[in-house]
Amino acid sequence: MNTPAQLSLSVQLPDGETFASFYPGANVQLLTALKNAAVGGGDPFIYLFGNRSSGTSHLLHATCTECSDADRSAAYLPMEMSSMMTPSVLDGMEHLDLVCIDNIELIAGNREWEVALFNFYNRWLDSHDQHTPGSLIVTGNSAARHLGIQLPDLLSRLDWGVSYQLQLLDDDGKLAALQLRAEFRGLKLPMDVARFLLNRSSRDMKTLIATLDRLDQASISAQRRLTIPFVKETLSL
Repeated sequence: MNTPAQLSLSVQLPDGETFASFYPGANVQLLTALKNAAVGGGDPFIYLFGNRSSGTSHLLHATCTECSDADRSAAYLPMEMSSMMTPSVLDGMEHLDLVCIDNIELIAGNREWEVALFNFYNRWLDSHDQHTPGSLIVTGNSAARHLGIQLPDLLSRLDWGVSYQLQLLDDDGKLAALQLRAEFRGLKLPMDVARFLLNRSSRDMKTLIATLDRLDQASISAQRRLTIPFVKETLSL
């Protein structure tokens, strides 16, 4: 049987995607639940859903990082990589303290993966109780019943336990999130520049953060501050 030490995946978690760099907006209760899960408290199973640019992956990365920082074992399994691995990767993972399975909708309709995840879920329940606390966190892009999961038993498992919908940020929240991300990068982002980005770029947070990262690199290379003229020049706006 594989041991937790043999189960570490070659998935590099982004350094900047921590709880501290995530602007919570209306998701304070969710962040509390995930932080509890990271240290062995709270709910044994959490299903989290939101669109793929809403920050669900960021939160899983943050939970795994916090778990590791607490000297507990964790695995992050992105289903976007399911075509590059076999379901046997799940073998033995039930012995870890935390397992995060991201974007489960990507294996919907794949009988082999659906059966493997159902069996893993059952092994997880058998391996964890009040004396052996642990958390299993699964994300999807919609409520479980809308994922397209074909195996009824797996669907019923996803409906069991606690479910959260990640609440999207309004424009003020997006501005605050950009300011927070810039602060963590040591980047000065004036409010007029942040508003310009919000008005002239795609409004989903994934694109906004990627744009900010690009501007950070350009600012360092050019040794220039972030101003609206510099942003226009860099982004060809």
